[in-house]
Amino acid sequence: MENPHILVIPYPAQGHVIPLMDLSSCLLKHGFKITFVTLEFNHQNAMDILALRGEEMGNRVHLVSVPDGLGSSEERNQPGKISEAILQTMPRKVEELIEEINGSERKINCVIADQSLGWALEIAKKHGIKRAAFCPAAAALLVLGFSIPKLIDDGVIDQDGTPLKREMIKLSPNMPPMNTMNFVWACIGNINAQKNIFKLMVRNNESIKLTDWLLCNSTYELEPAAFTMAPNIKPIGPLLAPKSKPTDSNCLTWLNQQAPQSVIYVAFGSFTTFNTTQFQELALGLELTGRPFLWVVRSDIPNGRNNAYPEGFQERIGSRGQMVDWVHQKKVLSHPSIACFISHCGWNSTMEGLSNGVPFLCWPFFADQFFNQSYICEYWGVGLGFERDGSGTITRTEIRNKVEQLVGNEKYKGKSMALKETVMNSIAETGGSNNNLKDFVKWLNE
Repeated sequence: MENPHILVIPYPAQGHVIPLMDLSSCLLKHGFKITFVTLEFNHQNAMDILALRGEEMGNRVHLVSVPDGLGSSEERNQPGKISEAILQTMPRKVEELIEEINGSERKINCVIADQSLGWALEIAKKHGIKRAAFCPAAAALLVLGFSIPKLIDDGVIDQDGTPLKREMIKLSPNMPPMNTMNFVWACIGNINAQKNIFKLMVRNNESIKLTDWLLCNSTYELEPAAFTMAPNIKPIGPLLAPKSKPTDSNCLTWLNQQAPQSVIYVAFGSFTTFNTTQFQELALGLELTGRPFLWVVRSDIPNGRNNAYPEGFQERIGSRGQMVDWVHQKKVLSHPSIACFISHCGWNSTMEGLSNGVPFLCWPFFADQFFNQSYICEYWGVGLGFERDGSGTITRTEIRNKVEQLVGNEKYKGKSMALKETVMNSIAETGGSNNNLKDFVKWLNE
């Protein structure tokens, strides 16, 4: 009997593709055939992510792209426009792909779809295919989605998801508080984008009922209250990438030359942008710390690459600071020279930092990142947040002061290392995440 053929469908954004690629790598070890679907605009990105996981995995995962219906590259960087494409173009194209594969190759035995793509689960049911949903974010994000009807009934939001007032609420007594203005759909793009994403979440609440499995890149120990509220969510995290190609050797060589726990690592994910004032304050804040730093600077920073930096900045810092446009983040975070992580608090970055015992300085921008900060600072106690001044800027002095507060206090590193042990135990032989993954593999083979 042939091993099952699994069609994996991520939401087409890097933070969603990476964990589903890591799950695919776990499933390859069990002999499954994997076909991984991308939209045209992020196909190259998925190819790059796959290439980093080594030649063996690259040869065993079949990447296919479907048309996205998007025009300009500007549209392809807007979460709201991507959401429109996902609702209007992608379902039809994915169904055509399923019909094509089932008509000519080894039939698809199971669809694993990002939980935000409820229509993919509906298509799988229509074609009589087993289905599982995967959440690349915290389980708390799913719980928030499940709570939408109650939030409407309680007068917290209206039928379109708009918060009726700014307030702090708790979904359960043991979960961190949420600011209603920072609900995942309420702080993304313009009002149309917010309505699209809210509509998607409402629809997905129904689609998730069609799944046999609802998986999550988290652990029972990190989010006990969320898993108590929604016991149908099964954590299988932290999902770790297989051994892969080395990162930029210059970057690793530089890290090897730094003292243990001395380097500030700075990275903000694939969607974050800064205005010139904030970018320069960050640069000057890093300079003020007097510490070595590794800063991942996107190539489309304001005013081009070099003249965005404060005058004389690069000359003054010399080799103490490294500005690069890409690093292998998991390798950097596991390096003994790293002292702390200035992060946007995306869930992948959060899980990677936790898995390596690195304390956080939190700089969230949108979506679930604000709630992840609450977990990091208030619930787990492994980080600090930044305060903005009257104009909404995080100043150079604030950056320097928070770095000193975090790195200068051993309790944060101590808590981070203790939490690392807890998180890694979940994927050990008898850990809760490992047991869930074993049960999932067994179900796939049935």
